[in-house]
Formats: sequence, C-alpha cells, structure tokens
Amino acid sequence: MSDKASDKAPDKDDPGQLPAAAKNAEVDAFLRKVAAMPAARPASGRGKLIFAMDATASREPSWDRACKIQGEMFEATAALGGLDVQLVFYRGFNECKASKWLSTAASLHGAMRAVFCMGGETQIARILRHALKEADAQKIGALIFVGDAMEEKLDELCGLAGQLGLRGVPAFVFHEGNDATAARAFKDIARLSRGAYCRFDANSAGELKALLGAVAAYAAGGQRALADYSKNAGGATLLLARQLGAGG
Repeated sequence: MSDKASDKAPDKDDPGQLPAAAKNAEVDAFLRKVAAMPAARPASGRGKLIFAMDATASREPSWDRACKIQGEMFEATAALGGLDVQLVFYRGFNECKASKWLSTAASLHGAMRAVFCMGGETQIARILRHALKEADAQKIGALIFVGDAMEEKLDELCGLAGQLGLRGVPAFVFHEGNDATAARAFKDIARLSRGAYCRFDANSAGELKALLGAVAAYAAGGQRALADYSKNAGGATLLLARQLGAGG
C-alpha cells in the first residue's frame, strides 16, 4: 500500500484551528456557509469515497467484521455508475497510510485483510488532512470514518471538519462503543462537515452494512440516490438520510 498520508504531521499553526473561546461562533459561521452549498455529487463517471478506519489495538475485532461487510458499499452503487474507494488507516506509532483507489469489493477486501491492528494513539487529524488534500485534487463524494476513541485536540478536528464541509465532502462518522469524549468529537466532525453521526456496537453488524451502502449511494449519486436506497433499506438508513435532508 502506498504511504500518502504517513509523512504529513499535523500543522499546529493551521489557520483553520478553532480557538476554544470562539468555538461556538466559528461553528455557527461554518454551518451557515456549508448550508448554502449543494450536496456532494460526482461530476461524471464513478463516485469516489474515502473509507478511513482506526486500526489501533482496541479495534481489532471490528476490523475483522468490517472486512466481511464492506462489499455492500459497492453493491449499492452498481446501478449508479460504480464507486472507487480509497482505504486509509492509522495505527501504532505515527503510522497513517492510504491505499490506491480501489474499484471492486474484492480489491478493498484484500487491502483490508493485509492490515493488522496495532496499539497506538488516534490520528484523526491526519485522516481529515488527507481527505482535504484528495478533495483539492479531485471530486470526493464522502468520507467514512470508523473509530471508537479520540485523543487529540477537539478544536483542531473541528477546524479541519469545517474545511471539509466547505469543500463539499461530508464526513460520515461511525462510532463504536460509548466513549463520551469520542462521541462529542465525532458528532462535531459530522455536523461541521455536513455529514452524519451514528453509533454502533458488536451486535449491529447488519445495520452497519446497510449504512455503509447508504453512504456509498450518496457518494455515487447524491441525495436522491441516498433517499432511494434508504426507502428500500429502511431502518437506520432512513435516519441517516434525514440527517442530510434526503429523507423527505
């Protein structure tokens, strides 16, 4: 796998970082700007989706489950022109890597199976920076992030999430577990990027499979495709569509 993201250390002087004292005002300003933007849609051809995952030690059981269910993302977009997915993950000490763009469920499955989880701190800021760089180079329909913890500066993550929102790249954050610090951060990332947040656990693998399919449909075909997929799938996918205003 290529190491596109591993050499990009977080920039502590990033002007997008939100000062704590002014966070609420900055959040409101970002949301007003993002609300005026159109929903993310591919300009033509195949949609593009960044699939980012925490691969630290606590995530090992969930990584194995994700390997089994990610095919739904491709199945959901077959009639919409297809989908290209880039796998991004972090683990261990300062390791954050991105795969090439993958066009089949089998190729994504192979890339994921080649990764083993390793202890380490979260590197969510690097995931968001990588997504911003990709979005500057080409149209990215959405970012999926799956994780269970957050050990970074919330203001920095909020600033980066807001920049994603301004570029039309919604972040769909899937939170495993009940960590309150992670929940707060993940909800802010989703809200500022104009995406959506959803919590899941070990008993909701089937639901996660359907939700990944819903995000893929959105990345490939926009809000109308998400609404159509959600009507057929039902359940939590309808809630996801409503968070994006596509469930009417």
